[in-house]
Amino acid sequence: MTYKQIKWMILFIPTLTVGVWEYIRHQFLLSFISMDLGNWLTPLIVYLVSITLLNKMFDMLERIQTELEVERAVTAALEAREQLAKELHDGIAQSLFLLSVKADRLEEQDVDQERHLQDVYQIRKTVHEVNRYVRQAIADLKYEPVEDKSAMSHESMESKLKKMVEDVPIFISVDWSIPDNFLSPKEKIELLACIREAVMNMEKHADATHGWIVGEGVKDNWKVTIKDNGQGFVNNPFMHKDRYGLKIMKERAEALYWVMELHSDHLYTSVELIKEGELK
Repeated sequence: MTYKQIKWMILFIPTLTVGVWEYIRHQFLLSFISMDLGNWLTPLIVYLVSITLLNKMFDMLERIQTELEVERAVTAALEAREQLAKELHDGIAQSLFLLSVKADRLEEQDVDQERHLQDVYQIRKTVHEVNRYVRQAIADLKYEPVEDKSAMSHESMESKLKKMVEDVPIFISVDWSIPDNFLSPKEKIELLACIREAVMNMEKHADATHGWIVGEGVKDNWKVTIKDNGQGFVNNPFMHKDRYGLKIMKERAEALYWVMELHSDHLYTSVELIKEGELK
């Protein structure tokens, strides 16, 4: 039975029940049932029909509605996954094209030393960026799909972050209060990538024992903080040529009009990604 048929049945069954009962009562039962008793029996019969037949139809209606909601959620998840794949494809394709251009320039005979070193640096940076894209793709696809489609489709940013830190030897707390509908698909992709980069830096360079990932704020005004109790840094880390990850994070943040800030003292080191409203 279709959704539309069930709705019409729910509307017509009480009416038909009352009509059939009143016809039978007046045609055949007036000599056995008084008018007052018949008036009391009418709502009782409608109630009995409602808790038996109509109750089953309401269950069918709710089940169909739940299935429709699950299908919509799965469709939305597939669209988001397709968008993620497009972002990864575009990023990797652009980076590889840039690599080919830089490699062609290196083959030129009249390239001066300064330009040669700059191209080498750009190639190393691009390779690091492609590695980041590939690492992100593997991280997003390595978890086995669950049988419950509704659970798969409703996987939140907080859930993804908790899965991410499971593979890190450092204990990292996740405190995430930014609703998923406050972030666009592209923002989710870039946030996950930036947080993953910060966590990897924490693991490789910070010598930390504890880390924190905190997301808080409202739509168009939020802040994400990745903090650890490691050794931190002394000078401006962007001055080092080999800090490709931090530079790429900053470029990605600036492309989405976020503010990226680094803080370090004798207790904690933190990376903050801040969105301060839409540009007009």
